[in-house]
Amino acid sequence: MVFLKSATKLFAVLLVANLLPVSIGAFAQSAEPSPPVLDQKNKKVWIDPGYIEFLMGTQSYPPRHAQRGMAAAANSAHTAVAPRMVAYATGEKPGTIIIETQDRALYLVQPKGRALRYSIGVGREGYGWRGTERVSSKREWPEWRPPADMLARRPDLPAHMAGGPDNPLGARALYLGNTLYRIHGSNEPDSVGQSSSSGCFRMTNEDVIDLYRRVKVGTKVVVL
Repeated sequence: MVFLKSATKLFAVLLVANLLPVSIGAFAQSAEPSPPVLDQKNKKVWIDPGYIEFLMGTQSYPPRHAQRGMAAAANSAHTAVAPRMVAYATGEKPGTIIIETQDRALYLVQPKGRALRYSIGVGREGYGWRGTERVSSKREWPEWRPPADMLARRPDLPAHMAGGPDNPLGARALYLGNTLYRIHGSNEPDSVGQSSSSGCFRMTNEDVIDLYRRVKVGTKVVVL
């Protein structure tokens, strides 16, 4: 009831202020009306035909566009979570890194059947891989040189980018063997927990800094 009263009040204000550039009779034309858009240049509010009528309907809250977003979030199986100590059964020695790509999780094995679990982003379809490597080097605020195949796909990318907050490798990087793959931070934290990389493993900058200080060069990394 409070929502409907607010919608009615909004309608009245816009009408009086001459900010409603569509006729009242046009409101019933749209089956999927969009929310109002503020046109700052022309100092008007553009309202999709049918939006006010939609607000008065029984299914107006949450709005349909919001419902779709809520449904997508509810159906997402992988979201980034803070690192935490968990029970983890494995035959690998403490200090080993185990990456479970399907679960978007990195485990740093601890004594007594425990492990520190971190959320990670993994390779998108066609770029995932499995195997065992060792941490061959570690870098703080690493520079980035996109590999040739990536530059071929994305000619807009620079051939070299200095380390820093805008660098895609983020605050820290752990290099895996002689491969081009890394465990690294990210300037896109929303990609953590998703399948979106070209084979590297992304972490939030906070998490990769924590992992970096716990891991030594030579650490075994098992990718499942």
